[in-house]
Amino acid sequence: MNAQKVALVTGGSRGIGASIAQKLANDGFTVIVNYANSFDEAAKVVEEIQRQGGSAKAFQADVANADAVRQLFDEIEAQYGRLDVLVNSAGILKLAPLVECDDALIDAHIDINLKGSIYTMREAAKRLQSGGRIINLSTSVVGLKLENYSVYAATKAAVETLGAILCKELRGREITVNSVAPGPTATKLFFDGKSDELIDRLAKMPPLERLAEPEDIASVVAFLASPAGGWINGQTLRANGGIV
Repeated sequence: MNAQKVALVTGGSRGIGASIAQKLANDGFTVIVNYANSFDEAAKVVEEIQRQGGSAKAFQADVANADAVRQLFDEIEAQYGRLDVLVNSAGILKLAPLVECDDALIDAHIDINLKGSIYTMREAAKRLQSGGRIINLSTSVVGLKLENYSVYAATKAAVETLGAILCKELRGREITVNSVAPGPTATKLFFDGKSDELIDRLAKMPPLERLAEPEDIASVVAFLASPAGGWINGQTLRANGGIV
């Protein structure tokens, strides 16, 4: 069996996921950079990790498809013989008042943000090494309860609850399950569809008066994935500069 620990980062081709993949690789993990459609971006993340002396490989899978998730975990086990860390970073965010949310918007959020996390956590619960880590990406909007985020925040609140229950179901296996809930973070996902006025307002909300950088969130995830984070379990860490 490969002695080097292996981490799977879903949605690892861009934004916060890409920063998490790079940080974990710097910390010595072999990193599986999962992507749904953006092969070129995933390949760039892998190339940068390898350029810095790390180990990484891109694996395609749509997390909203249970069979694809199962196959993804099968391929990781076949190639590396182990999986130690799952980071659920894949997600979508589309803003609209609830009254304007059509069925397609609702279904997409539930399929990717919620079902995708359920499918990956279910497989990880079966396959993670003893002492493993499951780290889900949530959102501080669960606490802020901002207008127009209702469906997105609802899926993330469900993920937080799922993780808190799963950690108890994994009793005796030394596997921790936690969520990291970023506040406004400077990624393409965050900027898309927002006015400059809204972006400025959100950036000023934390007492630290700035948007988070993806690296800020990656450092929190890396802490939870490390031995130093081993006593944190069933929790949601709000990485938001004090916004809520």
